[in-house]
Amino acid sequence: MGKQEKIVSMFNDIAGTYDIANRVLSMGIDKSWRNKACNLAYNFYGKNELDRIVDVACGTGDMIEFWQKIATSNGINLKNVIGVDPSVGMMDVAKKKLPDVEFVEAGAAQMPLDNDSADIISISYGIRNVVQRQEAFDEFARVLKKDGLVVISEFTKNEKTNPLDHVTDFYMNKVLPTLGGLISKNKEAYTYLPNSIDEFLTTDNLCKELRQAGLEPIHTQAFSMKISTLIIARKV
Repeated sequence: MGKQEKIVSMFNDIAGTYDIANRVLSMGIDKSWRNKACNLAYNFYGKNELDRIVDVACGTGDMIEFWQKIATSNGINLKNVIGVDPSVGMMDVAKKKLPDVEFVEAGAAQMPLDNDSADIISISYGIRNVVQRQEAFDEFARVLKKDGLVVISEFTKNEKTNPLDHVTDFYMNKVLPTLGGLISKNKEAYTYLPNSIDEFLTTDNLCKELRQAGLEPIHTQAFSMKISTLIIARKV
């Protein structure tokens, strides 16, 4: 079993409790991060009508709900959203919540979607689970329309510059595995998550990889003591 398959089977295993674990672990604050990401992306894109948003590593459909809700509140006509994920277990949960959304079983690096077909591609807290990251960015560039946006939210590695950074570190490495393990009965999965933020997952590195794929970062922002980072890039 390769690394990518292992990750997928782990997510299949924790799918049923994933939503509640996420809310508890981020203390609900991920909602404000997601809100911010959607609002900023719609503003940068500047169109009132979007043919398609593709949410990659969509998991249980959390981000899709934000895209839909914020489109409505901003008076944007969002015609179509597609959720893409290699974990059938996670998407089964999503389908129950979002019966009108189309879900596609696929990894980020090989999506059965047409060239130049998406206005926005998002991946929230999922790029760290993509083994072939550069290939995934190339794939995003292929599927995006010209001037389309990639919206990445992720936990990234940061230089420890002040005492709060050590608090964040302690939370990610000690509190998160214990709490997540209790809720999901799978401590291994939640020990994997902080460990998966490898040394290459820095904002600088992600921006470099995006540029290599022809995606130009136009906005980067860190939230909540640098726990979460938002990167928005445009297909040039």
